[in-house]
Amino acid sequence: MELKRVLEKYPKRQDCLIDVLLDVQNAKPTHHLTEDELKDVSDYLGLPESHVFSVVSFYSFFSMTPRGKHIVQVCRDVPCYLNDDFNVLETLERTLDIKTGETTDDGLFTLEYSSCLGCCDQSPVMRVNDTVYGNLTVDKLRAIIAEHRSDDDA
Repeated sequence: MELKRVLEKYPKRQDCLIDVLLDVQNAKPTHHLTEDELKDVSDYLGLPESHVFSVVSFYSFFSMTPRGKHIVQVCRDVPCYLNDDFNVLETLERTLDIKTGETTDDGLFTLEYSSCLGCCDQSPVMRVNDTVYGNLTVDKLRAIIAEHRSDDDA
């Protein structure tokens, strides 16, 4: 992925910041942003570096640490916490054999916390990349992970 190609797709407008950052991050197999990339985006859009860095640090869908192919985010907001009969996070940690903030040895999964995923009526929920899964049970959670794992084996 060449940063220049991504930037050229966007007008030099400050309101494009989040879209540009998402595009840069998603264009890389490691799903993360580097300090140099943030500086280049800042220059391109005419924004202070501090603003670009603050946006990246505020939103949970951005990362400056390399991540796996599948980013598993567990909602930690109140409805998901209260409706979590079986502890989604602990089940994922056991299933993936990693702790929160870690990536599996095969580079397939990174486990993260997220603030509200906006699906409180389906709690507990988790997001894998861009797909949100709700009304989780232990069996449903394990099936979702197995499906993503088997897609990569095919």
